[in-house]
Amino acid sequence: MTAASQKNNSFLVPISFQYHNTVFTSVRPLSPRKTGAKNAGLQHTIGINYMKIGALVILTATLFVTGCASVDMATKEESAKAKQFNAPSANNAGVYVYRNSILGQALKKDIWIDGKCIGESAPNVFFYAEVEGGKAHKIDTESEFSPNTLELTLDTGKNYFIRQYIKMGALVAGAGVEQMSEEQGKIDVAKLELAKQGKCSAK
Repeated sequence: MTAASQKNNSFLVPISFQYHNTVFTSVRPLSPRKTGAKNAGLQHTIGINYMKIGALVILTATLFVTGCASVDMATKEESAKAKQFNAPSANNAGVYVYRNSILGQALKKDIWIDGKCIGESAPNVFFYAEVEGGKAHKIDTESEFSPNTLELTLDTGKNYFIRQYIKMGALVAGAGVEQMSEEQGKIDVAKLELAKQGKCSAK
């Protein structure tokens, strides 16, 4: 290789980072020597692209990393009773909020109903709460930048099933909530365990 070609070459520098017990490696170009504004601009663009790739790798790692988040659980008896799906008390509607997504196993996400903390979710758990029937209610989940909200009018005497799911975000994983049919909700919740209410990470 000639001296001229060596001068115009750039070098790739490995970048390694560790998330939990997994090591990820990317590369970035070393700052180019004085090879002219055009070449420097090209190297800058390549560097930005590598940064974007690195951010995507980190985000993907948070979604698929092994290991599960854990939260305080109710007793087996309380969980079994909630899974009988009895009608709520007089003048109320019952709300089951659950999480059975395979993504984001290491993540916890806050859940609120009408601004009241229901709890932090973890994989394979559900919450049960009663609210006043015949009125509109807001179910919120912590997400990436701001909560995602589902607003529903809940009829007295009925049980409703809300699924929280983990999704990709721009910087960190987000979450959403969706209403499920009573039939599907019962099938899903029957496989999960009841978590204790009242503890959220956000103030």
